Amino acid sequence: MTCPQGETSRGWHGPYPTSSPTAAPLIVARFTKSQCRPCPVRTRCTTTADSARTVGFPPRELRDLQLRVRAEQQTSEWQARYAVRSGVEGTISELAHGHGMRRCRYRGQQKAHLQHVFTAIAANIERLSRRPPTGEAPPSRPPTAFQNFLDQHGIPRPRSWRSARD
Repeated sequence: MTCPQGETSRGWHGPYPTSSPTAAPLIVARFTKSQCRPCPVRTRCTTTADSARTVGFPPRELRDLQLRVRAEQQTSEWQARYAVRSGVEGTISELAHGHGMRRCRYRGQQKAHLQHVFTAIAANIERLSRRPPTGEAPPSRPPTAFQNFLDQHGIPRPRSWRSARD
């Protein structure tokens, strides 16, 4: 690996596991102190205590997968599938932040399941209570940030998640 000032790293090490068990391992390229200390732009390059730069990057297979997935995310088919998911994200956020669903109050899978069911029922009752009486048009709500993003980039979005089902 070559730094912006033209110095070449002295060695590659790894792949090393990261601090998260779900994160990908990293390959680390290291530069020496003798390369980094005399550099006039060192403070813009690294802030490590020993004044030597290290650069971490994923193994080639993971990098190739990452590039392929990012390219796939630009297709209209992927964006249509993701639009369905974005409709559910608001409900999950409402349950987690508005109804304390991040932690169970009870021990055991059956009791936790009951808590989830009752909380979902309560959230639905809240939503129904906010609906206008029959015959009145429901008040329009402003679009979400994600819907604004889709509109700004000309990406079609279904009016309802039900219309996006195959």
